Amino acid sequence: MRAAIFSEYGGPEVLRVSEVDTPRAGAGQVRVRVRAAGVQPYDLAVRAGWTPPGVTKPLPRIPGNEFAGVVDEVGAGATGVAAGAEVLGFGQLQAYAEYVVVPDSHVTPKPAAMPWEVAGGFTAGAQTASLALEALSVDSGDVLVVHGAAGAVGTMAVQLAVRAGARVIGTAAPDNHDYLRELGATPVAYGDGLVERLRPFAATAALDGAGGEALDASLALVADRRRILTLVDHERAAGLGVRVVEGVRSAQRLAGLAELYAKGELRFHVRHTYPLDRAADAHRELETGHGRGKIVLLLDH
Repeated sequence: MRAAIFSEYGGPEVLRVSEVDTPRAGAGQVRVRVRAAGVQPYDLAVRAGWTPPGVTKPLPRIPGNEFAGVVDEVGAGATGVAAGAEVLGFGQLQAYAEYVVVPDSHVTPKPAAMPWEVAGGFTAGAQTASLALEALSVDSGDVLVVHGAAGAVGTMAVQLAVRAGARVIGTAAPDNHDYLRELGATPVAYGDGLVERLRPFAATAALDGAGGEALDASLALVADRRRILTLVDHERAAGLGVRVVEGVRSAQRLAGLAELYAKGELRFHVRHTYPLDRAADAHRELETGHGRGKIVLLLDH
């Protein structure tokens, strides 16, 4: 099969499409013929040299933690899914490829109303946002600041927090402010004076999707550090006493979020799609930062 792989760590240029062995579904697993795969900051970190916990396989590696496609092989003992089923799902690496193998518990049916490009990039943003808000216990009494609110996770976090009854303040570049208003957030611009612009809102919780100055602003605004969660500055989190996402992804959680999308109760913006051959260009675009919505790879078979 064709897959985007890297044999050395480095910039986007190390990511190349090559022929590799097609995996087979083992016991309790399914193989999915991938139609779309999401691109996320996690992938960039892996390509640049970070080894995720539990990964022991030496280079080369195939990035990609989220995908959508058609089940084409079901391993012994796998339940709840049949060959031919359209699914979206998640794993650890391996998704930038024509086929991916995951446990049967890592996929859920793709709603008919969900386009492939949305399904391929939906998992990470939706589940991360859901887990983060759960960790922060966001409810109707809260004023939540979301930094990087126009990104894939931010987009979902804004909508889920609004559904929970919270008032949401979203920081973003000015050209994304109308977009945030459509999602239900009050937009605030990045840059000098951010803390002063945010202080009148009396934030009770903060979700940091930008890092650096955004996390610093959160510390200045939210008195209880256990109600601050960073998606970016993991190395600083423990020392500061702020949270990181620690919950467990599940097909059940994903199914519930996908159903909300199918009902028109959640929006998900795909800003750009690339063919597998241009995975390196997808990484280059994501590295520019602060873009609206999701970047997705589309695969032709």
